[in-house]
Amino acid sequence: MLAGVSVDYYTKLERGNVGVVSDGVLDAVARALHLTDAERDHLFRLAGSSGATRPVRRDPSRNIVRPAVQRVVDAIVDSPAFVRTHTRQLITANALGRAVYSPLYDADPAGTPNTARFLFLNAEARTFFTEWAKNAADMVANLRTELGRDPYDRDLTDLIDDLNRDSVEFRTLWKAHDVRYHDSGIKRVRHPVVGELELTFEAMELPADPGQSLIVYGAEPGSPTADALRLLASWAADPRPNTASNEQPHSAEID
Repeated sequence: MLAGVSVDYYTKLERGNVGVVSDGVLDAVARALHLTDAERDHLFRLAGSSGATRPVRRDPSRNIVRPAVQRVVDAIVDSPAFVRTHTRQLITANALGRAVYSPLYDADPAGTPNTARFLFLNAEARTFFTEWAKNAADMVANLRTELGRDPYDRDLTDLIDDLNRDSVEFRTLWKAHDVRYHDSGIKRVRHPVVGELELTFEAMELPADPGQSLIVYGAEPGSPTADALRLLASWAADPRPNTASNEQPHSAEID
């Protein structure tokens, strides 16, 4: 009744048995169900409608960072910064970004860690990500949103197939069919050198490089996390080998 359609029509709509559906009907259903922007877009994509926002024109092989983008990343010196693909591959980072995510880089010999694979397939993830359950649910919802944009993306479907095969937790969350955007928020991690970090983040899509996003972390001025980032920047700049097993800086200064 809220959507202004019959029960029979709505049932057929849920089953995908109604052929072409007007944007007006989809909008009415989205309003009746109080869908978020991500959920509304996902509904429109499932129905094959042109009303979904953020059209995607990806080149699946586009995992190269343009020099202009790399200069922007390198110019950010006081905040961790990354370029991430739609498959959650970190294809470049500044020095502080690599330092903050050192457990992921230590676990990936190629130097391009995948945050989804680390989250679900590496036992250290539950120590590093202090809100692992929330991060896991967000990651699965983000990946389903990406799949809704392009169901035939081979890199993405391969990643999802691998995680479904190798992670019970991923399989369980995937069945929920949640969708979500990953634009901003707070990331809490436990770094092996400087301890607890509470980082804000902003994700900005790169229009000239479909499928790539610039991710920048930050901290409230004067907060323990801001102090920890300064200490971590010094640690990262140390020419000696920077591993978590080395002598750690005095954490009492930031506790």
